[in-house]
Amino acid sequence: MGKLNDKMKADLELTGAAPGTINAYLGCCRRFAVHFSKSPAKMGSVEIRDYLLHLKERGLCAGTTNVSRAALCFLYRTTLQRPEEVEALPRRRQEKKLPTVLSGSEVEHVLNATTSEKHRTIIMLGYGAGLRVSEICRLEVRDIDSKRMTLHIRETKNRQERYVPLSAPLLKQLRIYWKKERPKGSHVFPGRKLNKPLSRSAVRRALKATVGKAGIAKQATPHTFRHSYATHMLEMGVDIRTLQVLLGHASLSSTIRYLHISTARLQSLPNPLELLGTPKGSTLG
Repeated sequence: MGKLNDKMKADLELTGAAPGTINAYLGCCRRFAVHFSKSPAKMGSVEIRDYLLHLKERGLCAGTTNVSRAALCFLYRTTLQRPEEVEALPRRRQEKKLPTVLSGSEVEHVLNATTSEKHRTIIMLGYGAGLRVSEICRLEVRDIDSKRMTLHIRETKNRQERYVPLSAPLLKQLRIYWKKERPKGSHVFPGRKLNKPLSRSAVRRALKATVGKAGIAKQATPHTFRHSYATHMLEMGVDIRTLQVLLGHASLSSTIRYLHISTARLQSLPNPLELLGTPKGSTLG
């Protein structure tokens, strides 16, 4: 895409888009151009619709297709100043799947299977503080406040900084990791390049191997430990609004889904079938 790629990147940066979003959008638009062997500037609504249908026919999930749609909408509305090309572009309906959650014993198995203090600390930050993998990777030494027992989460998905509680076991593990690894730079988990954090892909690869070693059959990712944290916090009695703040969700609807997967909550709900044949059953309706 050449100059168009550079212009779109600058436009995305001006909106304050996250680096991951910028890379994803640019990649989507480059693949669009390669598919037709033409610059997007020479194409329009017909090619856009054909391309999105092509992605669907390839078997790509609705979420992946919608990212490409969002990228092309930004390209034509903002960078090319041709909003009419995407004005009537439908959004593919997504299936709402419940996230995978590990039990407390399964989390223990994963921690016991971990031989690296770095990986153990990363898992504990996900499960013990509910952090996203991107937040773990970007965590800096200055963000750890052992006096107030808090973690300052700065670079978040929705640009809303927050504080989360720092538990005693997590602080102990951070100190064990620090004494053993002695990481250089400002980041708690530095990457290979100076002053760059550990990449999310590196975390995913490491945890995939650890989960397999622990014998966990579930498809667990770094984000699974955040899901498990949220679900178990609800089961421990934390109210939904407080959990929303702890997780850094912009919308309460993102937090409410954990109500659907809390087995403790489901098991505690009354059932009308159990009341049949009892005095209470006769009062129903």
